[in-house]
Amino acid sequence: MGPVPERILKKRKVATEVKKGKKTLLSARKRAIKTLRLRALKRAERYNSEYVREQKRNINLKRQAKSTGSIYVPAEPKLAFVIRIRGINGVSPRVKKILQLLRLRQIHNGVFVRLNAAVVKMLRLVEPYIAYGYPNLKTVRELIYKRGFAKLKGQRVAIDNNFVVSNAMKKYNIICVEDLIHEIYTVGPHFKE
Repeated sequence: MGPVPERILKKRKVATEVKKGKKTLLSARKRAIKTLRLRALKRAERYNSEYVREQKRNINLKRQAKSTGSIYVPAEPKLAFVIRIRGINGVSPRVKKILQLLRLRQIHNGVFVRLNAAVVKMLRLVEPYIAYGYPNLKTVRELIYKRGFAKLKGQRVAIDNNFVVSNAMKKYNIICVEDLIHEIYTVGPHFKE
């Protein structure tokens, strides 16, 4: 066998360097995935215990009210899920604008909305075109996991893993899908993002 040409030697050298670089990137990514998974698991457990504690507190308040002969009135809901049920034919400009503000541009679109006096007034005005209700934790979780989408670099991406959420909302300290569900369900400070 004769001498190996210099260009082939260079090509081999570059290939081995690239391979080493890929291995280090892959190992770093695996470590990042593992730490993200552990952090997400701990947060999910913390949220679950918080939900259970709140549920027990509500049950105890109901029992106390019943034993004293009074009535327990739960807190007003802070969150509503609004879905558009009618088309746009013959809609007044005011109603059309409200539907745009609520991000309900198409029929069967749904959004989570923070309830306050202004939003309740808007919902009353567009009531013939929408249906809305107050979701519980199970409903919020199912909607996010099944139909949830995020905007990443201007594109609509399905929320199917924690990386999508982490990349889109890391600056708000939301690193996993359970963080997102908690933020929506509790109407947290970063609810609008």
